Order: sequence, then C-alpha cells, then structure tokens
Amino acid sequence: MKIIFRCIALLVTLTSGITAAQTDAAARNYPSRTVRIVVPFPAGGPTDIVSRVVAQRLAESWGQPVVIENRPGADTAIGAQLVAKAPPDGYTLLAAMDTTLVMNPATASAPLTYDAFKDFAAITLIANNTSLLTVRADGPKTVQELIAKAKANPGKLNYGAGVITTRLAGYLFNRMAGIEVVLIPYKGSADVVQGLLTGSVDFIVDGMAASLPLIQGGKLRALAKLNSRLTPALPEVRTLAAAADMPSLEDISTWIGLVAPAGTPAAIVDKLHREVVKMYADPAIITRLENAGITAASSTPAEFDAFFRKEAERWAKVFKESGIKLQ
Repeated sequence: MKIIFRCIALLVTLTSGITAAQTDAAARNYPSRTVRIVVPFPAGGPTDIVSRVVAQRLAESWGQPVVIENRPGADTAIGAQLVAKAPPDGYTLLAAMDTTLVMNPATASAPLTYDAFKDFAAITLIANNTSLLTVRADGPKTVQELIAKAKANPGKLNYGAGVITTRLAGYLFNRMAGIEVVLIPYKGSADVVQGLLTGSVDFIVDGMAASLPLIQGGKLRALAKLNSRLTPALPEVRTLAAAADMPSLEDISTWIGLVAPAGTPAAIVDKLHREVVKMYADPAIITRLENAGITAASSTPAEFDAFFRKEAERWAKVFKESGIKLQ
C-alpha cells in the first residue's frame, strides 16, 4: 500500500512539474499570436482612446497584432463577462473601468454576469481621468449661471452621463447645488457628447477626453472640473471650489486598468505590467495621452488589486448610505 501511495505522489509531482514547465514556456513565448483588448464602450471615449494607444505600442514592441474589440453595453458588463469566460492565457484582456470593478458591484440591483473579485487577474492601472461639467458654447458661461437657470426651471433641465461614476458625480453636484435636474443616461462618452451637441441634454458630466477637441474648437464650454487634478490640456479650467465656491468632488474619479481572466499565469501578467511601465517611460506617449485629455497611470498587479478592492468597499458603503437611486 505504501508503494502505491508513493507512486501516486510521484505521479502528482511529475504532472505538476510538467504543467509548470508548460506554463513557463508559454509565458516565455508570449505572445505568439494576436492579443485582443476588449473595450466595454463604443469607440471614441477615453477608455477606447487609451486602449488603442497601449495596443499600438504593445504591437510595436512584440511584433504581434494587438487589436481592440469594442463590446459596449450593460454598464460594461457585456465586455466584462466576455473576458471573464475567456481562456486564461493572456490573449484576451479587458480595459476595465471603475464602473466594472467598483461601481457595478456596489450599485447592482440584480446579480452581475461576472464576479469582479474572482473572475479577473489585475495587471495594472493605465489611466486616471478628470471629469468635467460641460455645456454648449451658447449655454451658461459659469457654474453659477447654470445653477441659476436650473433653479428657475426646476425639473426641466437634463444632464447627460455615461458610466455610473459620472452619473453619481452629476447626482452629487445637483444635490450640492440644490437643483432638480433629470438624468439622461448614455452608453459611453461619445454618445454623451453627441447628446450635448444635439441639445438632448443641457449639460454633461463626463471625462474630458471625448469633449476636449470640441472644447478647444469652441463648440463646448467646460465650466469646471470635478476634482483637483492637473489638466495640462485645459489649464484654465478651475475646480468647483474655485469656480463656484462649492466643494470639489475630489473623491470621485474615473480610472482605467488592464485585467486578464483569473488564472492567467503570473509570468504573463508581470510581462504585461512591465510593458506598460516601459511605454509610459516614453514622454511622447505621455504627451499624446495628455493631449487627448487622459492622465497616464500605472501600478503593480498587487497594487492595482488592492486599490480596486479598497475602492469597492468604500463605494459600497457610500452608495448605501446616500440613498441614491441611479437609472
């Protein structure tokens, strides 16, 4: 009997060794074919923009295609579910937002189609974004004018926002300003900006990337930014505190990170992280993103994992205590 147990133990050891060797070989040869990054938004928004910049540089570095696959819908859940169920081999990645990993778990009224805490391996942050309070060029010239207009027309003004984070930011702004405004939800930044341009909404709360060219071109006006981060592309835009004597929403920010399906070999995760760090050492990449209204950011896999889990705990508590009902 002891001989049988020894044989079984030896077989398990040999099998484990073979599996580890195969995993190491796969990591050394990674990538040997096309890598896809799933973006859970339509093309044109900040997540799409930064993902395409990252994909282009990865493809140049690896000599392998890195393609973007836009899968919008269900507050990023469609794209998240797709990646959660993909093989954990590093060839399918997700550009995950705060919405995906933090806000959806905190605010969902029904079970999600993915588990933010079990289905993904964190790789790195890739961007932090500043949200703006924006109107059309023919709209109010200041935050105070916008608030006065809303107070004179209670319930008649609309505001547009895409992801849950910016919907929540808009809700908190309205509450602080003491105004009654109707939320018009959109799937992504490109649709939010289009809604403002066509007059479907009176103002928007959104990351600056999609609206930046229109602000610079004089078609839209940024009234304030909702946190105190530096915005090199729009240095003249002030915080809510400075623009309207209101507290800036400094604890609300949108961010983007890369994740892979849970079980992806650590060596592949580390290789992806190192590639992002290397590309962000290039000032040309940083400038390119800044000119698009995006602030580059990176973190180790462990740091990113700890960060989003801590944020999820915080926002679950904030959302519950606020009594906010989001559409």
